[in-house]
Amino acid sequence: MMGDKGVPCIVYMHQIGFLFCIFNKKLDEEMQEKPPDFEFSFFDEDGDNKKFFYRTSKTRELDTLLGDIYHKILDMERAITRDIVSHVLQFVVPIHNAVNFAAELDCLLSLALVARQNNYKRPTLTAQNFLDIHNGRHLLQEMTVDTFIPNDTKISDEGRVNIITGPNYSGKSIYVKQVALIVFLSHIGSFVPAEAATVGLTDRIFCATGSKFMTAEQSTFMIDLHQVGIMLRHATPHSLCLLDEFGKGTLAEDGIGVLGGVINHFVSCYDPPKVLVCTHLTEVFDSGCLLESKRIKYYTMSVLSPEKGSGDLEDVVFLYRLIPGRALLSFGLHCALLAGIPQEVVKRAVAILDALKNDRHIERLQSENVLVRDQHYKDAVEKLLAFDAMNGDMRQFFENILPS
Repeated sequence: MMGDKGVPCIVYMHQIGFLFCIFNKKLDEEMQEKPPDFEFSFFDEDGDNKKFFYRTSKTRELDTLLGDIYHKILDMERAITRDIVSHVLQFVVPIHNAVNFAAELDCLLSLALVARQNNYKRPTLTAQNFLDIHNGRHLLQEMTVDTFIPNDTKISDEGRVNIITGPNYSGKSIYVKQVALIVFLSHIGSFVPAEAATVGLTDRIFCATGSKFMTAEQSTFMIDLHQVGIMLRHATPHSLCLLDEFGKGTLAEDGIGVLGGVINHFVSCYDPPKVLVCTHLTEVFDSGCLLESKRIKYYTMSVLSPEKGSGDLEDVVFLYRLIPGRALLSFGLHCALLAGIPQEVVKRAVAILDALKNDRHIERLQSENVLVRDQHYKDAVEKLLAFDAMNGDMRQFFENILPS
């Protein structure tokens, strides 16, 4: 209870009780003797405002009558809370069952709503170690683009290891992730983003996709190695393994060797898991790097590229369609243009690549000042070689090559 500023009033303070408050000026001894029951307690100063607190017979009466109201309120709140909790605990089992039922119902309704809105189909689960997806889609990616190109997936006893190559930005990572998502959704009872899907029971899905937590104290390559190590130790014939750009975080030779060793390990298994590998390390296809086996199938993402000899990178068109075969080009410069890299940078990259392919010297970039300076040095060297040290005028020579 606080009165208007400057007007004496009775206030209540926690653990202190009721007090009479006078603003700005303390009662002198003469004034304090006139009301004999005034007892000074303390004062409080807040900037220019001063408050002087007194105990009086009235405040003592309020303390006796009402007591410490705040703590009484707290005690009553605690008592009410305890009563409510004890009453609710009598029905904890039915409440727990109701919450679980509501959560399960919410999950099923959400899956059903999404399946209806996005034209998902009911998958077929089978005990056979088999995976057949017709026109599969990535459930998130298709929501962010105007047109999504679906792809088929078929993994049976032959072709358990699928190696997928293709240019950057052609959809390799999206493809392998959509396969994993369709397998996962099938196992939780959801419809899947595909025209049809027959999914063999899968015990684990292993991923080595180059993801890195911000709090991780390891490099991306080290994280990949740990993930692949777990994959190699624990994968079973009923597992699905994804390797996306594994081996790219180190020297090319080391990456090729590690990737080739991992693929050969899977191929050599008596009954290998289903494996999807995306890579730009096409050197792994060189003779002797991979075992010759029917368990390996090669796929690539189709691209419409310009005719040989055409230098227009903008003519490259990604079709996002998975087809059998291998890709030896990454079209990285085209991706650089799509990403907004300045054209002069891309042109310089084209010149460097052309020089490397044709085993030519790479001409360095030169500004006008650098060209003038280089020409000056060249002229000075020619004059020095032509100078007659026995009969020439040394002073005149230096004046010519070192103009003021």
